[in-house]
Amino acid sequence: MTPPATNGSQPMKELEFKGVFPAPPTPISEDGSVGEPALRALLEDNIANGVDGFWMAGSTGEGPILTEDQRETVARVSGEVTQGRALAIMHVGAISTASAAKAAKQAKVYGCAAVCCVPPIFFRSSERSQIDHYKAVADAADGLPFFVYNLPQLTQVETVPALMEKFMAAVPSIVGLKHSAVNFGDIRTFADMGLKCFSGNGALPLPALTMGAVGTVDAPPSVAPWHYAELFAAWERGDFARAQELQDGVAEIVDVVRMFGAPSDVTKAILSERLGIDCGRSIPPVERLTDEERADVMRRARELGLTERHAGVGV
Repeated sequence: MTPPATNGSQPMKELEFKGVFPAPPTPISEDGSVGEPALRALLEDNIANGVDGFWMAGSTGEGPILTEDQRETVARVSGEVTQGRALAIMHVGAISTASAAKAAKQAKVYGCAAVCCVPPIFFRSSERSQIDHYKAVADAADGLPFFVYNLPQLTQVETVPALMEKFMAAVPSIVGLKHSAVNFGDIRTFADMGLKCFSGNGALPLPALTMGAVGTVDAPPSVAPWHYAELFAAWERGDFARAQELQDGVAEIVDVVRMFGAPSDVTKAILSERLGIDCGRSIPPVERLTDEERADVMRRARELGLTERHAGVGV
């Protein structure tokens, strides 16, 4: 647990690895660089709407295909904007162990609160090579808390509880994971192991909390942070009726983000309109919307109020 954050003389909420951690897109400028003004605006928007932290450069953030320079910019901006107000968990997974370790070192330098990492990707890996990979990344992060990114749908490697025990024995800085695998029951097992288990399924934030998850990491909270923040707050104060009411409203938000199988491009389109600043397009070969698909997405997003500024947001 980190000390309570302060804003001048006014105490703010205590910063912990729990609650709503959007996995936002990475704004990209026409010249291919990270759109820093858009990234800062996005983070400010979400913080003003009550999120607890961020999962930066994950799959929606296109982290595995960012260049090292792009990834460094994301780490720097995230560390600067969130300092004392939210917790930035920086995803550092890369095709090579050396590149992932370099990113972990940068995350530490720029003030990110933790690192997260997928297992080795593309080349088939053994348990030993996965452990060696995580050890190298953790060592480079120099003491930062480490989260495993359990995303077998894309990595072809599932971190089941028995494998996680081996990871924990070899990498003492592991404190938790983002669990995006389909086996929902493992959330309870990971929680019983003392891990901070974030659910990676933005469609089921309340069921995940009842299973022992500490919060939600996914793309939908980046476009509707107020909804997810209120749901988590209702859960925390024991207002289960209100939490269930908000859970019932999650599906339509998630459906928009998942339209046409292009969450990166969808979230960039919605946030571009809401923030009034261009967040760019997804990075090829990540799926992009056609003009007709983008029009459909924006029509539905406007109907749900996702393109409107909410009270308290002043970017």
